[in-house]
Amino acid sequence: MVQFQVTRKSQSWYGESIGILILDATYPCIPGNVGNASTFPFPVRYQEVNGASIDRLLNQRDPSLLEPFIHAAKKLESRGVKAITGACGFMAQFQTQVRAAVNIPVFLTSLLQIPFIFQITGRPVGIITANSACLTPDHFKGAGIPDGLPLIVAGMEGQIEFREAVLEEKGTLDSDKIEQEVVQVASDLVAGNPDMGAILLECSDLPPYAKAVQQAVNLPVYDFFTMIHYVHTTHVRLPFFGFM
Repeated sequence: MVQFQVTRKSQSWYGESIGILILDATYPCIPGNVGNASTFPFPVRYQEVNGASIDRLLNQRDPSLLEPFIHAAKKLESRGVKAITGACGFMAQFQTQVRAAVNIPVFLTSLLQIPFIFQITGRPVGIITANSACLTPDHFKGAGIPDGLPLIVAGMEGQIEFREAVLEEKGTLDSDKIEQEVVQVASDLVAGNPDMGAILLECSDLPPYAKAVQQAVNLPVYDFFTMIHYVHTTHVRLPFFGFM
């Protein structure tokens, strides 16, 4: 008989490998979005960061959010998740501090994939972000991205449906319109930079449109899902039985 034992007294349930820090925001999160649990083929656990609004994180870059981020991360750790991610690439601002505050892996931002992407392509990395005006060198530094990597950034802030639905939280979201908007941004990005090797969708709201982007530009497309799925598989290894 296999025996099991309690690993921590604060843990009342099991089976959630990835904990996700989520913003204090209100808009529809469709399948594919990090904020929709059905996006993942494995259980995840969410923890809202109190007071971490889109405005405070993106526009203000409010340093006082650090304490709520650490508090939320420690709650996830106490509940037994194996690693902690985020639901906004701009959480890069707190990547280093949150990682130091807990004893499990932390990967808050999709930007963490950039060095890997560059190493395997050797070509400029295109980044589609929620708001290009808010993405600063400090975010890249927080994600451990070395100076000098060829990065080309395009933002979604000028796209009407995305801006109103996500950045301004109007309460509704037309997914077909946003798909058209992000495909157009990606197509323009590649047309202006034909030597680009891959695209990273920085924003956690953009993975639902990764397939459409890839069909439009014929490049590898990375996002929060590729990162989270990768880390999950390192923590929950399965036996091999062969493919024949």
